[in-house]
Amino acid sequence: MINRQDLNNRSRLGGVFSAANDAISLPEAHSSVRIPESASKFRRFLAFVGPGYMVSVGYMDPGNWATDLAGGAQFGFTLLAVILISNLMAVLLQSLAARLGIATGYDLAQACRAYFPRGVNLVLWLACEIAIIACDLAEVIGTAIALQLLFNIPLVLGACLSALDAFLLLLLMRLGFRWLEAFVIALLGIIAACFAIQIVAAEPSVRGILEGFIPSPVVLTNSDMLYIAIGIVGATVMPHNLYLHSALVQTRNYERTLDGKREAIAWSTLDSTIALTLALFVNAAILIVAASAFHGTGHQDVADISQAYTLISPLLGLGIASTLFAVALLAAGTNSTVTGTLAGQIIMEGFLHLRMAPWARRLLTRGLAIVPVVFVTLFYGAKGTGTLLVFSQIILSLQLPFAVIPLVWFVSSRQKMGKLVISHMTSVVAWGVAGLILILNFKLLYDTLVG
Repeated sequence: MINRQDLNNRSRLGGVFSAANDAISLPEAHSSVRIPESASKFRRFLAFVGPGYMVSVGYMDPGNWATDLAGGAQFGFTLLAVILISNLMAVLLQSLAARLGIATGYDLAQACRAYFPRGVNLVLWLACEIAIIACDLAEVIGTAIALQLLFNIPLVLGACLSALDAFLLLLLMRLGFRWLEAFVIALLGIIAACFAIQIVAAEPSVRGILEGFIPSPVVLTNSDMLYIAIGIVGATVMPHNLYLHSALVQTRNYERTLDGKREAIAWSTLDSTIALTLALFVNAAILIVAASAFHGTGHQDVADISQAYTLISPLLGLGIASTLFAVALLAAGTNSTVTGTLAGQIIMEGFLHLRMAPWARRLLTRGLAIVPVVFVTLFYGAKGTGTLLVFSQIILSLQLPFAVIPLVWFVSSRQKMGKLVISHMTSVVAWGVAGLILILNFKLLYDTLVG
């Protein structure tokens, strides 16, 4: 534990923490990406491009597919507003996570360990681990379904094969962190291209889409719609991504001066904002395709990825649509496993200072996720895995306050952030977002227990 008086003294220099006296975040990649000196602003910005796209992976993983498909099929374009609001919340929160990592030299897990009592840290760590397992659950199911759809591999075998992603991460990390980022961005491009083609084939109502982006109070009064809406929030604003982003921004070798940190915050915020805009397109596209293909054609009960795969080609009149759907799902699942591994490593090292080989860490958490998937598949079949997929996103939403509240508390404190503290207005908005998340979660719990 770092001496708190020492931390308070350092805050006057523009950042309370100094990782020099403690473990650094992602040591194998820390400050490994060079920022070109005396280069144009555009070239310097390109050097910061990457972490935002790796974070955006979590905003279009298989868990998002489940909630977006269910929302589009059941309620048409109505929940587009929830996707938009969730994305705006994500843009704000991810920018705060990047600011924390750059300003302090600590990721969110390390910051919690430095400032909170041991008991609080234990609760926060357990909440993070539950979120990681829930996210892994979605990745296992999504990857297994994609392998079944494309190669007719049984779900149980596909779930077990998904554990091999630990070795993919090892290979990419050995090649260098920029190679890892390039791999992730390439798969994101494949996902976006697949859905762009499907949207063209779906020929959705432009008026319906525009009206869908206008918030409707019916979301709060319809319990079924609220359940899906909260799942969308949980699938979009991923709690472990806040820990991940605060560490990834430290892979850049920017000047650790006040001006250098301010520039890094500006470029990193722009990077994540652009990347999350892409995630907004993908999430909205999934819901729009589902609304166009299923909602108006008597298939409102489609909430299962396998069902959607079977129906999408004949309903859209595009033979390749189902294949594109499955390819995009496999790309999303693969991408999510890579970034989920890093998030798990950051959380374990930050809270516990316990180092474990990435492949061992991944196999451990993936094993915890595979067991319920295998159990549900054997006893309830593919439909059971679809229900489990949506439920995993509800779990993520319930874990959000455990990440959001500490983050906002840190970046709002001048004592902890020094001259890089957020403005009063930004702080008010950030606490408002945290409050909204709490209200939605309490509403969900009340409806579940009472209803």
